[in-house]
Amino acid sequence: MTETTIGSVYVAPPGYEVVLHRELERLGAPAVSWWGRLALCAAPPVQSVWALDVWTAPETQTIASIGEAARLLKSRQRNWAAVPVDFFRRASLISEKLPPVKAAPLAFPQQPPASPLGAWTLLAPDRLLFSQSKTSPFPMGEPKFVEDREGPPSRAYLKLWEACTRLGRWPHPGETCFDLGATPGGWTWAIAALGASVTAVDRAPLAPSVAAMPGVSFRQESAFGLDPQNEPRVDWLFSDVIAYPERLLALVRRWIEANRTARIVMSIKFQGETDFAILDEFAAIPGAHIAHLYHNKHEVTFFWAEDGMF
Repeated sequence: MTETTIGSVYVAPPGYEVVLHRELERLGAPAVSWWGRLALCAAPPVQSVWALDVWTAPETQTIASIGEAARLLKSRQRNWAAVPVDFFRRASLISEKLPPVKAAPLAFPQQPPASPLGAWTLLAPDRLLFSQSKTSPFPMGEPKFVEDREGPPSRAYLKLWEACTRLGRWPHPGETCFDLGATPGGWTWAIAALGASVTAVDRAPLAPSVAAMPGVSFRQESAFGLDPQNEPRVDWLFSDVIAYPERLLALVRRWIEANRTARIVMSIKFQGETDFAILDEFAAIPGAHIAHLYHNKHEVTFFWAEDGMF
């Protein structure tokens, strides 16, 4: 590793290192080097859409022994997540001397861990890189869930679970929701399982098992054909529609301007290169936030709340 000052560290989603690299260059915080999926930057932390996690206070320390490394970390705080990239045996021996981190899968709906969690890796057998603070409460920014392999018709429900876990809020009984582009019904299943009422909209029919769930109604039409002005106000608008980002941007603007929903959770999918300019337009909407989720593919998730609370 090249000796340099490290001001921030970004964890790339698996397979999207190039996208994160481009984003950091646009933000004026280019990576000076890469260590596995870790982008090491000299600049202070910046808000990144594509990073799963950001180490906000990185330090490097020369260590003479395994015991010294463990003592140093324990002197700072209790909980640490190891990110082994090389020197695996030595990293494992250090981990054995640290308090275990409980990383059991979440049973949704469940709030994310609240205890402070740091992260560390070995850049060399005698060189420790660590940060007491980071933006995600999960190791590598990767939330894992107790999966349901029987109820949902697709694995897309994991994106909704992760999005709601990030928000720290989710639909409750008595709340109303739209699910646009619902078929086969992974998101509708997840919403209905929470006890909320959901209107699923798609040109193709829902999976019969989902359509039969209590609280589910179905409209076989295009999500883009809806006029929000003619729809009842709902608590949540969900969308996993496959469409060009420009069409989705127009869609969210119509719903917000019509004042027909309190919150929006929408997938923004890319069919070619990542369009950073269109993401800037989504992010510029007052009350909006965008992030790449661990369960996303070449897409990001758009969050919006009329009260600005996430």
